[in-house]
Amino acid sequence: MKKRILQAIFIGFAVLANGVSQAQEVNPYDLLEQVATKTFTRIKAEHTKIEANPELLRTVMEEELLPYVDYNFAALKVLGKHFRTVPKEKIPEFIKVFRSYLITTYALALSYYNGQEVVFQPSKDVEDENTVTVRAVVKEPGRPDINIAFKLRKSNKTDEWKAYDMVAEGISLLSSKQSEFESILRQDGIQAVIDAMNNTINRPINLQQDNKG
Repeated sequence: MKKRILQAIFIGFAVLANGVSQAQEVNPYDLLEQVATKTFTRIKAEHTKIEANPELLRTVMEEELLPYVDYNFAALKVLGKHFRTVPKEKIPEFIKVFRSYLITTYALALSYYNGQEVVFQPSKDVEDENTVTVRAVVKEPGRPDINIAFKLRKSNKTDEWKAYDMVAEGISLLSSKQSEFESILRQDGIQAVIDAMNNTINRPINLQQDNKG
């Protein structure tokens, strides 16, 4: 189940890349479907380079995805109630490391790429909406379908749509990270969470060869 969820996360974050900032001009339902093709085209074009140097997946994520993810909002959601009690001078560092942590998480998920198909739900009118959930199904021959959902919110200041969470097989990435870090925050404080994220960031990216071919 964990592997299937990681595979779904890979599909989800790749789909969200390359243009969510333009969503104020394009319906986000349509946009997510359009950018999937563009993102996968880049990955296929750079396949040889990525095979030789999997760390390039971090570059792909930083260039293609992070500009369109509301990582500040996500980071504060992960802190939850602890935002009021952690040292305020540590918040900027936490957000900065959380950004790099997301890059690593997305790069690890991207290592599952193997040409999967994504089928999106029909587009809906979002004229009066500030948040939307876009659902899709990941299809791969010989394997069960994987249900995923993308959560996006529209900025009150810029009207830009940005992604802040993805739910794979009913499990929210944001909620899972909040649960994972909550006990550390409560027992050891925010620096311990920062150190834990840095440990993940500092690990090399390895392609998931067992899912290739």
